[in-house]
Amino acid sequence: MQTVFHDAQRAHDPKNFLTSGVRKPNPEQPARIDALMGAVTRLGHEVVTPADHGLGPVAAIHTAEYISFLRRIHGMWSAIDGASEEVVPNIHPGRQEASYPASAVGLAGYHMADTACPISADTFGSAYWSAQTALTGADLVLGGARHAYALSRPPGHHAFSDLAGGFCFFNNSAIAAQAALAAGRRPAILDVDLHHGNGTQGIFYARGDVLTVSIHADPAGFYPFFWGHAQERGTGAGLGANLNLPLPRGTSDDGFVAGLEPGLQRVTDFGADFLVVALGLDPFEGDPLAGLGVTTPGFARIAEAIAGLGLPTLIVQEGGYLCPELGANLESFLGGFEAAHR
Repeated sequence: MQTVFHDAQRAHDPKNFLTSGVRKPNPEQPARIDALMGAVTRLGHEVVTPADHGLGPVAAIHTAEYISFLRRIHGMWSAIDGASEEVVPNIHPGRQEASYPASAVGLAGYHMADTACPISADTFGSAYWSAQTALTGADLVLGGARHAYALSRPPGHHAFSDLAGGFCFFNNSAIAAQAALAAGRRPAILDVDLHHGNGTQGIFYARGDVLTVSIHADPAGFYPFFWGHAQERGTGAGLGANLNLPLPRGTSDDGFVAGLEPGLQRVTDFGADFLVVALGLDPFEGDPLAGLGVTTPGFARIAEAIAGLGLPTLIVQEGGYLCPELGANLESFLGGFEAAHR
């Protein structure tokens, strides 16, 4: 398996986020890369530098207005007397019929869903290369590779078409799936992160040409709260092309693998011929954002179940935060996938 990564993805270095009203160190740190690259090295992967596809494939998913916001907001914010070093919103409009703001504070509230996605001077560049990493991974698979791993960081699955959130800015998995669609494939996105892929769902919710499946901790009492419930099936042309599989808090290996089965069947029934796995390693029992109870060997079991689909597969990194087992969890998943997907 080849791994795609660009060193510019290290530059985004968020310092804080707000959780339950408390400011804490942001867990989406550049050091995640070192742990994940350690796994890649142990597996003997060739590491490929991504090609620059430009903004066109990104703009196929994200609005030009939002891309412009990400590019310029830190400069605007820094011009505010006494502003924080990072862009963090303090107001969020009810966006129905909301006018588009001109001020930095208003723009931040309009385009940022929460306080977990602070923007610095380096955020746009890292997010840009994270998306290019996913696009190059898609190129590898479209070009005949059976599978590839995109070490995309910052992650992407909480980003909507014009809204950052949950450590995410550009939706890398959605961008890769759209590229596969443009190449004539019928793509499905299977999200196995701890948290529901709400941005991915939102992007494709009214579309029937990309299947979105997410297995995650039940959002009734867990981020992202407002999305990810089982009754959300899509709308319009997308009705039936979205499947959510919420799990009780603490679900471990057996329950996760069993809960995944309807999602795998839906991918088959959709007739997908290109699979994007939005890989979160945060279902791990020891992850700092603890919500599920998957073990290190459990990631290999999950990977083997997905590999059983037999589809050309791009694995895009989503969550999974710093803990001693982070690299071992990736090694377990990728090693299990490679062993079963020959």
